[in-house]
Amino acid sequence: MAPRPAPDLNARREQVIRTARDIAEADGWAAVTMRRLAGELGVTQPVLYSAFASRQTIVDAVAINGFADMAAALAKVDASPMPRMRAYLEFAAANPGVYEAMFSLPTGLHFAAEDTPDALHDAFSRLREAFPDADGTRAEVAWSAMHGLATLQAGGRLRPAQAQARLDLVHRMLTRKETN
Repeated sequence: MAPRPAPDLNARREQVIRTARDIAEADGWAAVTMRRLAGELGVTQPVLYSAFASRQTIVDAVAINGFADMAAALAKVDASPMPRMRAYLEFAAANPGVYEAMFSLPTGLHFAAEDTPDALHDAFSRLREAFPDADGTRAEVAWSAMHGLATLQAGGRLRPAQAQARLDLVHRMLTRKETN
């Protein structure tokens, strides 16, 4: 009898990330447990631990995957402020579970540091293209504004009928020329 081939760890990792993402989108992050993931994937929990050290590392992997997807979504539209802001908000609304992993859940990821994952840099660079300045501060403020809108809208804390008016106001505020 021939020995079984070694599993493709990268393929297993991608499958776990995809399944965790699907569960989070359907049932929320509380439903993403190692037991549930193992059941959904038809493997044992030790098999999951061979790919990820903990649930937290899975959440972080989903977040990194989400930043890569956000960067791609932002890259698909014109680099001017309004299309990028709209694409950001559309991504957040279409992927609430992933967005929660990216920005709201505790994470081991470092932002604006030497060890920041490339996907985070890529997503931020797409915002920086729309809001250029010498040190990235405008992009940070734009990101903060978009995150606030996305989070409050997802939580039902803003009037839906005013979504475009809010976006227009943020656009005017962020693109207004400074005067001394």
